[in-house]
Amino acid sequence: MPKKLLLLPPLSASSAFRVPRARPAPPPAMNAARTGYRVFSANSTAACTELAKRITERLGAELGKSVVYQETNGETRVEIKESVRGQDIFIIQTIPRDVNTAVMELLIMAYALKTSCARNIIGVIPYFPYSKQSKMRKRGSIVCKLLASMLAKAGLTHIITMDLHQKEIQGFFSFPVDNLRASPFLLQYIQEEIPNYRNAVIVAKSPDAAKRAQSYAERLRLGLAVIHGEAQCTELDMDDGRHSPPMVKNATVHPGLELPLMMAKEKPPITVVGDVGGRIAIIVDDIIDDVESFVAAAEILKERGAYKIYVMATHGILSAEAPRLIEESSVDEVVVTNTVPHEVQKLQCPKIKTVDISLILSEAIRRIHNGESMAYLFRNITVDD
Repeated sequence: MPKKLLLLPPLSASSAFRVPRARPAPPPAMNAARTGYRVFSANSTAACTELAKRITERLGAELGKSVVYQETNGETRVEIKESVRGQDIFIIQTIPRDVNTAVMELLIMAYALKTSCARNIIGVIPYFPYSKQSKMRKRGSIVCKLLASMLAKAGLTHIITMDLHQKEIQGFFSFPVDNLRASPFLLQYIQEEIPNYRNAVIVAKSPDAAKRAQSYAERLRLGLAVIHGEAQCTELDMDDGRHSPPMVKNATVHPGLELPLMMAKEKPPITVVGDVGGRIAIIVDDIIDDVESFVAAAEILKERGAYKIYVMATHGILSAEAPRLIEESSVDEVVVTNTVPHEVQKLQCPKIKTVDISLILSEAIRRIHNGESMAYLFRNITVDD
């Protein structure tokens, strides 16, 4: 039986040579991949850009192109000279003597980057200004809280800082704050640069600094001493009227209300709790600004038998006549980090030494941009450090 053939309709000329078209690829999702980053300096002066250059060298990056300057009328102007759209931007701002100008530079640059569509704006502020004004005093104000609100409003999304004067300051911010520590670098300096440091004792110049001093002493396995009290006034000082009670007007008090009277505080004469005789005294603190208290502490330690005195602090602000007072005092050496520019003070006083902390700041920038954990930078750090 013959097989039946299945006949197909003839192909037309147009269908014979038709090539199937590839479907167009969907558009890439915005910010699907991690974007790049740039590092800017919020101050154009050479002293303030030094730390920024050290950080960018360690990162293998170039400093972002920007211009920051003061106009003739005193206003601050910031110009960003390259595209920052969709990038992570790190603003490095060291605080020189003109604190308010530095704050405005940071705010204006952050806002300029925000309006230029930067993805994230991270402020690298090694010394956070106004950190001493973090508590309410009588009819004053908590300026540190005000500054935190201004930074958030300007567009900052994260802050990297170092050794805040009060750790509770982190609670003023509505975004993450990484409070790094300079103590590992200062501890390394003690071990490598102070001869016979095993014969040293760590000193707190006041009970408020005792926790920090205890942390240093426990890590170095050294003794601890605390200076307590204040210098007593002479009879001549008592006669000039400064200790007279002020004139108080009759206050209106409810006749049935009798509150217990709070006794006034009175500090005892200066005493040193701990043995410093024949030892190296190392005074530690977070900020060294007005050095009168450090100079007075050094004199007391000399009287108690310390034969060499070091002062170590994270932030060397060294205002006013600090270099001259240090040079004329019993202090043998002052060691600070480069969180604050102090090259002029070093020229005036050769006793001032600097420890570089750009390594930890550059590593923090790298980890934040790559989304890595910051726990490595806080190894063995406790609440009291």
